[in-house]
Amino acid sequence: MRKRLCIALAAGVLPPLAALALYAAVTRIDPNPKHAVGEQLDELNGVAIYYNGGVNTVQGRNLTQDGYNLGLRYQCVEFVKRYYFERHGHRMPDSYGHAKDFFDPQVSDGALNARRGLLQFINGSAEPPHADDLLVFAPSLFNRYGHVAIIASVSSDTLQIAQQNPGPFASTREAIPLAQRDGRWYIENDRVRGWLRLPAANEQIPTLNQSVGLMH
Repeated sequence: MRKRLCIALAAGVLPPLAALALYAAVTRIDPNPKHAVGEQLDELNGVAIYYNGGVNTVQGRNLTQDGYNLGLRYQCVEFVKRYYFERHGHRMPDSYGHAKDFFDPQVSDGALNARRGLLQFINGSAEPPHADDLLVFAPSLFNRYGHVAIIASVSSDTLQIAQQNPGPFASTREAIPLAQRDGRWYIENDRVRGWLRLPAANEQIPTLNQSVGLMH
């Protein structure tokens, strides 16, 4: 009886695990012959956006000359961190973490996300999203790491994002509906968790030593 139960459990567990393993392997393959990995596809305010091939392809870690970690080439995280570094000279106190880690659920709306050195707003904040904000998407069934992008522009009812590694056939730009209800702003995408923004010049950005409990 115990043996049959173990076999039944294994039969139920192995297919999903096999599917995930197959997905991980397939998404390291570049299926789009029109582009080469590392090819520049776009740019936002002078910061290049590169082609990554399969979404799980990794081309090594990108570091600045003095060793600041920009992330794994040419993942979505690498673009947003490189964008903030090249455009604003911003270094995140915690320079590691997956896309989903950029939004800290313990940080209250409008407060400082000390790990990123950025103000954090929830999707549904009284503060509207702005161009240059960093947008954070939650994980999905086949993307357990989440996704991040830069808001390129904002209108009264739409915003456009610029993104790296959205998929081998997806666009670097995407328009997402924006709505205001009861004095709060909602980006109409179920996976959007919120947006992050550089503090004003007179607000202190903590250093790694000032930020408590950072893990690497």
